Amino acid sequence: MLRRNVRDRPAMRWRVMDMTAMQFSDETFDIVLDKGGLDALMEPEHGHKLGDEYLSEVKRVLLSGGKFICLTLAESHVLGLLFSKFRFGWITSIHAIAHKSREKPSLQTFMVIAVKESPAVLQPITSSFNRSSLDCNSNQISGMYKELDNENRTREEYLTGSDVLHSLEDLQLGAKGALDKLDPGRRVQLILSNRNSRYSYRAVLLDAREQSETFLRHCGVIIVPKTRAHGWLYSSEEGQWKVVESAETARLIMVFLDSSHMNASMDDIQKDLSPLVKQLEPANNNGSQIPFMMVDDPIKDRVLIHQVTSPFTGRITIDDVVYSNVEGDVSHILPDGDWTFRRMIFQRNEDLVQSEALLTREGSTVISSGKTDRRKGSSSKSRKGGNQRKNNEPQETLKISHDYLASSYHSGILSGFMLVSSYLEKASSIRRTVRAVVIGLGAGLLPMFLHGTMPFIHVEVVELDPLVFSLAREYFNFIENDRMKVHITGGIEFVRGVASTVAPTGDAEIDRKENGNLKTVQSPDSESLLDSQDSGEIDILVVDVDSEDPSSGLSCPAADFVEEPFLKDAKSSISKQGLFVVNLVSRSTKIKEMVISRLKTVFSHLYSLQLEEDVNEILFALKTDNGITENQFTEAADQLQKLLLCRHPKMTQTIVDTSKKIKRLK
Repeated sequence: MLRRNVRDRPAMRWRVMDMTAMQFSDETFDIVLDKGGLDALMEPEHGHKLGDEYLSEVKRVLLSGGKFICLTLAESHVLGLLFSKFRFGWITSIHAIAHKSREKPSLQTFMVIAVKESPAVLQPITSSFNRSSLDCNSNQISGMYKELDNENRTREEYLTGSDVLHSLEDLQLGAKGALDKLDPGRRVQLILSNRNSRYSYRAVLLDAREQSETFLRHCGVIIVPKTRAHGWLYSSEEGQWKVVESAETARLIMVFLDSSHMNASMDDIQKDLSPLVKQLEPANNNGSQIPFMMVDDPIKDRVLIHQVTSPFTGRITIDDVVYSNVEGDVSHILPDGDWTFRRMIFQRNEDLVQSEALLTREGSTVISSGKTDRRKGSSSKSRKGGNQRKNNEPQETLKISHDYLASSYHSGILSGFMLVSSYLEKASSIRRTVRAVVIGLGAGLLPMFLHGTMPFIHVEVVELDPLVFSLAREYFNFIENDRMKVHITGGIEFVRGVASTVAPTGDAEIDRKENGNLKTVQSPDSESLLDSQDSGEIDILVVDVDSEDPSSGLSCPAADFVEEPFLKDAKSSISKQGLFVVNLVSRSTKIKEMVISRLKTVFSHLYSLQLEEDVNEILFALKTDNGITENQFTEAADQLQKLLLCRHPKMTQTIVDTSKKIKRLK
C-alpha cells in the first residue's frame, strides 16, 4: 500500500499497531475513520472487551471538535456499546449509506458520526432517515431502531432531571465554589471524565450538611450499579442526603453506573475513577487514600423472558432470576438450593419489582441450581439487575407456584386478615362468600394465593392496564373463574362507584344456618353477613399499586390512593366489619407520617406491620367502632391459622408468625 500511494499521496503514513492500544499521543487527530473495524472486533467470540478498549482509544486520540466516523452493519451488540461509549460529551448522529440502484444488499451499511464536545454535553442521537426509506433486512432494521430508541430513552431520562450537569473542568474553574474546601450542604451533579479516562460517569458530589470532627472519612466514593440507580434512596435528593448521613463522610461522591459500564470489572472501574475523584478531594485529607464503597447488586443470574411497552404502564419486563443472597421470605419454607424466581418489572420504577413468583417444574419441584440466598434490605418489590442473558429457547416444563408467596409483603398483607378473622370465620362457617377486592393486578400472585387458600373468598381484581392482565395470564398462569374476576378500569373510579351504590348496613346481626333453614339472630359484635353481601359492600379492600413518579419518595401506592377523597370512598365502600389494606413503600419518614396521619383522620382503628427486611410498611384500617385490641391478637391469629388452607404448613406458619408483629397505631 505504501508503494502504491507514495507518489500520489506522499504525506500519507501507514502504521501497523494494536487498535486497542494505539501508540499516538492524546488529542492527535481531527478524524478517525472506521471501515468495519469495530464490527470485526466485536464478533461473538471476542465479546465486548476489544471493542470497548478500541473505542476508548478513539476518544483519547481525537482533538476537541474531532469526528469519529464509523461504518457499521449496526448490529445490536455493536450499537449498544457504540452509543453508550459516546453518550456524554459527544454529538452523535446515524446515517444510512446509499447503495447503487441495481444492487440490493441483504444488509444495510450505516454511518455513525460522533463529534467530540465538552464532557457535560448530552444530546439525543439524531438520524437522517426514516424507517420506510430503508429497503433491506427487516430484522437488522428492527434491531437498529431498538438500540437507537433505548439509548435515546436513557439520554432523555438524564436530560429531564432537574439538576444541571457540570463537567469536572467547570468545577475546577470554580462553577460551584472552591473544591478544596468543604461547603456544608453543597450538592453538585457532574460528569466525571477526562482525556485519559476510559469511561464517563454521572456523579453527585455531596458535602455533609453538618460538619463534624467525628466523621469516619474525610472523603469517600460510593458506586451505585445501574440496577439500584433509580431507587429513591439514590435518585432523590432527600435519599442521597440519607446516604451521606449513614456513610459518616464529610464529602461523599456518589457515582452511578449505566449500560456503558456493563462489561467492565469493578477493578477496572475503580482504577479509572481514582484519578478523577482525586481531583474532587478536599484539602486536609492527610494523604490517605479515598475509600471506595459499592452498593450491592442482588442478582446472581438473570434471563430476559419478555419485554413489551404499554401505553398505560410503559415498558414492562418479564425475567427469571437467581439471587446472590436469599434470606428470610421463602428460605425457611423451601429445601436448600438455588431458587429461580419469575418477576414482572415496570421500568418506570426500575428499582421496584412489581411481582415475583417462585418457579417450579411439573410435579411442583422447586427449580434449583445449587446454593442461593436472597437479599435483605430492599423492598419486596425492589430487587432488580444482575448478569443478563437473552432467553431464546422456550422454558421446558416450567410453571408458577401459587402455593408459595415469594414476597414477604404478600405474607404481610395476609397476616392482617387476623384483624377480621372472627368475621371471616363466621362467614366460612355458614358458607357465605366474602368479597375481597385487590387494586393492582401485577402478575396476579396475591389474588391466586387467596383463591387457593381461602375458598370462601370471592376475589375481584381491579387493573387499569389490559396488557398487564394479558401478561399475568401468559407468563404467571393467572386464571379467571367463578371466584376470580378482573375489572379493567381505574382503582379510584371503581371504589368511588362502589361507595356511591352500596346500601347502608343495618343493626348488628348474624345469619346462621339452622336445621337447613336460614334464621336471623341478633349479635352484639357482628354486622349482618347477608346485609353486607346483598348491599355490594367490599369486605376486604387491598391497595397494592406502584407510583408513576418514584422520585417523589413514594414508591407505593400512587399518591391519589392516599389522598383524603379516596380514603373516604374506601371507608364508605367496605362493610362495617371490613378491612382496608395499603401497601406503603417509601424511605421517607415524612411521607410515611403523612400517610398515617391521613388514615387516622378517616378511620377509627389503624394498625401497622413494618417488615424487618424490607422498606414496606403494611397499613390496616378498620371501619368498625369496636377495633381489635392487642391482647386479642393471639386468639385472632389462631382463628386465621384455621382458615388458611395452605398446601405447605410452613407457609401458614409464616403468615401467622408475621401477624404477631402487627402494632396498633390508633
